Amino acid sequence: MKICVTKYQRYLRANYNHIIMINLKNKTVWITGASSGIGEALAYQFAKEGAKLVLSARRENELQRVAQSTGLVDSDILVLPMDMLDFDKFPAKIQTVLDYFGQIDFIIQNAGVSHRSSVKEMNFQVYRDILELDFFSTVAFTQAILPLMTERKTGHFVVISSVAGKIGIPLRSGYCAAKHALIAFFDSLRAEVWQDNIKVTTICPGYIKTQISFNALDSSGNKHGKMDDNQANGMMPEVFAQKALRAIKNNKKEVYIGGVYEVMGVYFKRFVPSLVYKMVRKK
Repeated sequence: MKICVTKYQRYLRANYNHIIMINLKNKTVWITGASSGIGEALAYQFAKEGAKLVLSARRENELQRVAQSTGLVDSDILVLPMDMLDFDKFPAKIQTVLDYFGQIDFIIQNAGVSHRSSVKEMNFQVYRDILELDFFSTVAFTQAILPLMTERKTGHFVVISSVAGKIGIPLRSGYCAAKHALIAFFDSLRAEVWQDNIKVTTICPGYIKTQISFNALDSSGNKHGKMDDNQANGMMPEVFAQKALRAIKNNKKEVYIGGVYEVMGVYFKRFVPSLVYKMVRKK
């Protein structure tokens, strides 16, 4: 009887945790890509919830700016510059966080890059570079932190994928592929770690008004340097962060956040894919 009860309790935790919103007070939240855009907006929202923050990206001066803007005291925030391609440095970075806060509760994996190039013109090395940052670095970081969460029997992985991981669109083939791979990887992880009380939330943004298109790579790996119209007219990062935080606190498994056009496109792709195939030709 005890074994049956235990299994039932695990089932309830896995399927109904969203009923009780997660309390973020004094939780340690590590955000990658925290120097601007979505990562920056999420930092402010977590700070409002009373979380302790670790902010990582390559630009230390921008991380310092974000840290000061959160209003958190020094003991509740750690600026930790990090290049997500330096896989070998992950263990040392993790130890730095443990020495500072003693634990890691949430990992918000947001670092990445997009591109603007057709398959025909794309330099193959640029594909490799995109997959290395957008997919493999996230996998490596997850593997580095997972043993800590497994040992503590608690933790929450949050990955920022994209609606583009659900719907392939022109001039984004590498980006779409990487974001699609993230969704599949974290689906598998979720199925493996639920018994250790480790949660996984995949968030798929639509068009958010950030610098992602400006920083995107062209066919040769140089910066695109232009703001796309769809991006310029996209959802404000602050609004996105509010919606994302609500999904995280409710332990959502997968959520789509963006304009009606992008979000409905995900459902159209599922039920009337031929319509979506025609629509994306115009994008």
